[in-house]
Amino acid sequence: MPRTSKQETPIAVDEPMIEVRVADLGGCTVAYETDKADFDPAALFQGLPDDRCQCPHWGVVVKGQIIFRYADRDEVFHAGDAYYAAPGHVPLMFGGAEVIEFSPTDRLQETTAVIEANMKAMA
Repeated sequence: MPRTSKQETPIAVDEPMIEVRVADLGGCTVAYETDKADFDPAALFQGLPDDRCQCPHWGVVVKGQIIFRYADRDEVFHAGDAYYAAPGHVPLMFGGAEVIEFSPTDRLQETTAVIEANMKAMA
């Protein structure tokens, strides 16, 4: 059975505002995200349909809070909450927050490719 823990999952992103550890568990990606600072990543999603993440995510807020912004509403999740983020969202992150998130690997890779291209263009 595929498994991982935060300590043994490799760091995929280590930026001043966020650390992300990622592992593929049989077509489902688990991400351990630690937000180091308040951050609005909306610009990173430009180029996706409606400039919003189209990948669904299921997760648990371990510490702090996260907000998912949709065209018609915001959804706020706090420590201890399990959540589902439907396609069409943009996250808003807060320093000190930690989440464990599960996403379909193929859909996540499509989103990640756009985010990485936007990060390079901004550098």
